[in-house]
Amino acid sequence: MTQEAGQPAQAKMPRQIPYIIANEGCERFSFYGMRNILTPFLITSLLLSMPEQLRAGMAKEIFHTFVIGVYFFPLLGGWIADRFFGKYNTVFWLSLVYCAGHACLAIFENNRNGFFTGLFLIALGSGGIKPLVASFVGDQFDQSNRSLAQKVFDGFYWIINFGSFFASLLMPIFLKQFGASVAFGIPGLLMLIATIVFWSGRSKYVYVPLAPKDPHSFLNVVRTALSSAAPGQGRNGFYVAVLGLVLAGGSLFLIPQIGIVAALCLALVMVLGCGGMGSWMQLERARGAHPDEAVDGVRAVLRVLVVFALVTPFWSLFDQKASTWVLQADLMTKPSWFQSAQMQALNPMLVMLLIPFNNLVLFPLLKRIGIELTALRRMGLGIAFSGLAWIVVGFMQLAIDHGDALAITWQILPYALLTFGEVLVSATGLEFAYSQAPLAMKGVIMSFWNLSVTIGNLWVLLANSSVKSEAVTAQIKTTGISVTAFQMFFFAGFALLAALLFALYARSYKMQNNYRTS
Repeated sequence: MTQEAGQPAQAKMPRQIPYIIANEGCERFSFYGMRNILTPFLITSLLLSMPEQLRAGMAKEIFHTFVIGVYFFPLLGGWIADRFFGKYNTVFWLSLVYCAGHACLAIFENNRNGFFTGLFLIALGSGGIKPLVASFVGDQFDQSNRSLAQKVFDGFYWIINFGSFFASLLMPIFLKQFGASVAFGIPGLLMLIATIVFWSGRSKYVYVPLAPKDPHSFLNVVRTALSSAAPGQGRNGFYVAVLGLVLAGGSLFLIPQIGIVAALCLALVMVLGCGGMGSWMQLERARGAHPDEAVDGVRAVLRVLVVFALVTPFWSLFDQKASTWVLQADLMTKPSWFQSAQMQALNPMLVMLLIPFNNLVLFPLLKRIGIELTALRRMGLGIAFSGLAWIVVGFMQLAIDHGDALAITWQILPYALLTFGEVLVSATGLEFAYSQAPLAMKGVIMSFWNLSVTIGNLWVLLANSSVKSEAVTAQIKTTGISVTAFQMFFFAGFALLAALLFALYARSYKMQNNYRTS
C-alpha cells in the first residue's frame, strides 16, 4: 500500500481507543439485548389485553416509534455537546439516564406507563450519546494518524455487532426461561458496566475544546441567506422555506390518522427538506455578510444532507428485521427450542465476518482488477443489496401465504444480503459523516446521520398507517397478493429507486477532508 502524502511512516494508534471500544461493546449488548426482544415481549405480555389480531400491528408500531425516538434524540445530544458540555460529559450523564431506563423496563414489566417511561429514557439516553461516541472516536485522531481512523471505525462497528450477536442469541432464551425482569435486567447491568468503563478512561482522552459562539455558524449563514433580498431577484428560496413551515403545520392535522410521533417526524422532514432547498437557492446572498469559507461550509453541509436523505430508505428496510422479519419467522417451521427473535443473531455474526473479509480480501481484490469502491459507491451498493434482500423476503411471504411450510433457515439468504448491504452503508457511513463534517459541527452532523434512521422508520409508520385504510387494502387485494407481501415488494422497490438516485448524485459529489490538524 502506498503511503499517503503528509502521513508519517508509522502512525500510532491512540492508547485511549480500547476504553471507547469496550464501552461501545457493552452498551450495544444492552441496547440490542432489550431491542431484539421488544416485539415478542409486547405480543406475548404487555399487549395481551388487546384483541389477538391487533397485537402484531400494535407491537410493530410501538417498536418503530421507539426506534424513531432513539435516532431523533441524537439531534439533542449533539447540540448539547457542541454548545454546552462537550462530548465526554454529555455521554457520561446521558449514560446514567440510559441505565435508569433499563431499570424501569425490569421493574415495570406489567405496568404500561412504567414500561413506556423506560423506553423513553432509553431512547433519550441511547439516542443522545449515539452521535457523540462515534464523533469522540474521531476526536482521538489528528492528521498524523488519520490513516488509522477507518480501521478503528471498522473495529468500532465490529464490536457493536459483537455485543449485538450475543444479545440477540441469549436474550430471547432468558425472556422465555426467566421472564422479562431478568431479560431486561441483564442489559441494564451491561449498560452500567459500559458507563464505568467509559469513565475509567477519562484521564487519557483527547478533549477537543468547544467551538466559541460563531457569528458565521451554519444557522446564522442560513438565516442570512433566507432573509436577504437581492436587487432585481425574487425570494423564491425564502418562499420554499416558508412552504416547509406551512407543510409542517399541516402535518400535525394528520395526528389522528398516523399518530403524534409520525406526524411530528413528518413535520421535521418538511422543515429540513424545504429549509435546506430554500437555503441552497439563496445561499450566495450570504457572501459579504459572512466569510466565503463559512458560506462554502454551509453548501458542503447541505450536500452531505442530501446523501443522508438518500440513505433513509435503507434504514426503513434494515430496522424491520426486528419487527416484520420476526413476525414472518413466527409463521415458519423451526425447532421447538428456537425462538424467532434469535434469528437476528445472524446479522451481527455476518457483520463480524464480512468486515474483515471485505477489507482483507474483497476490496483489495477489486482494487487489483481496477475497481475502486469509494465510500459513496459502497453506500449506494449497500442500499441496492437491501432491496434485493426484500425481494427474496417477499417471495418467501408469497409461499407462506399459499400454505407452503417454509423452514426458518430460508431467512438466511435475505439476512446475508441485508447484512452485506448494512456493512457497505453503515460502517462506511460513520467515517464518511465524520470526515465530511466541518470542525465546528462534528456532533451535529453525526446527529443528522442518525436522524436518517429516524426518517427511515417514519416511512415504515406511514406505510403501516396507509394499509389501515380500507380503500388501500381493497386496492392491494386486486393484485392477488397479501398486504404483507405487497408491503415487502413496495419497500424493495423503494430501496432500489433510492440506490439509483444515490448513484446519480454521488457522481458529482466532491469528497472533503475535515480531520483536525495535529
